[in-house]
Amino acid sequence: MTHEHSELTPSAPLAWCMAVACGLSVANIYYAQPLLDLLTRSFDISSAGATSIITVTQLGYAAGLVFIVPVGDFFNRRRLITLVCLVTALALAAAALSPAFGYFVLASFVIGLAATSAQIMVPMAATLAAPMQRGAVVGRVMSGLLIGILLARAFAGIVADIAGWRAVFGCAALAMLAQTVVLWRVLPDNGPPANALRYGQVLRSVGALLVEEPLLRRRIVYGAFGFAGFTITWTVLPFLLADAPYHYSETTIGLFSLFGAAGALGASLAGRFHDAGYGRLATGAFLCMACASFVFMGLNPHSLGAIIAGLLLMDLGVQGVQILNQSTIYTLRPDARSRITTAYMGTFFLFGALGSLVSGIAYEAGGWPGALAVAALLEGCALAFWCTEWRARPRANAEP
Repeated sequence: MTHEHSELTPSAPLAWCMAVACGLSVANIYYAQPLLDLLTRSFDISSAGATSIITVTQLGYAAGLVFIVPVGDFFNRRRLITLVCLVTALALAAAALSPAFGYFVLASFVIGLAATSAQIMVPMAATLAAPMQRGAVVGRVMSGLLIGILLARAFAGIVADIAGWRAVFGCAALAMLAQTVVLWRVLPDNGPPANALRYGQVLRSVGALLVEEPLLRRRIVYGAFGFAGFTITWTVLPFLLADAPYHYSETTIGLFSLFGAAGALGASLAGRFHDAGYGRLATGAFLCMACASFVFMGLNPHSLGAIIAGLLLMDLGVQGVQILNQSTIYTLRPDARSRITTAYMGTFFLFGALGSLVSGIAYEAGGWPGALAVAALLEGCALAFWCTEWRARPRANAEP
């Protein structure tokens, strides 16, 4: 049994509560990024050792997408979300109190693993929403998740400058503990479907969804290529801003994420285009925005105004496509939304990791223009693939 009734549509306060919770949850995997220099000195490790923290956290997140998120399709989501949030709080506290590097790395893996509570809340919001309001609700919840990604770096940099890196994880642990209590009180206590699959069947069915759903595969291409370009840009941006002519501090560089957050807020309107029946056209428009932003920033590396405008345009484009993607794929299999999330987001973050890997090579070879050229090429591939949608529109799984 699925929950597809309009009376279950979440109220605005509940939707915003879920948006904030998604943002706080996913932010946990980004706090360490601006703190690597501090962690290097604190644990007396090499810079290569410090960057392994990011890798381990991402591996934890990938593991959570594969092994935890699908459980949302056959387990009480309220209980699952609050349990995972509690584990996140404990892992963050362990990171804050870590006496040695090995303990911190282990805590980082668990932080990444449990941060996937955000990816359980998004399909839950889609399930609670009435069909005609699903895009708007998903857009609202996704905007919180995306802003959490972008603001995490700024928060970590500011708090670390004031009170040290341990305070960052300590504050995050308290926030997640409070979130656990709030979500337990406000989330609807909807039980699992009566015909719930076994755990092994759920995991196997994720691969089956990729084979059986061409629209899911298409939307994965739109999102994954865009997120790779997004990751490339944010990865190499600190190198650009720390060098001439800017010479900005780490805190100032971290604050640039505020511009991205503004773009992400605008992208939350994308869900309304989906609800109005313009999802296909809006996807193309957002893909064009993102592609243009990469070209614009790449050609104007020494113009601060161009960089700021490009970041706004990039986040508006990339995140707009992301919201349209999720609003679309959640119409495919109402009983399998958590598994669809695993298939979609697993590929999404895999391409993000590949983008991070490519960014260093591209920046060394061609500087900022070279890295942004690769980002533009990737987004151009997604745009070219979108153009084929008008010639080959499958009857099954057609978009609204």
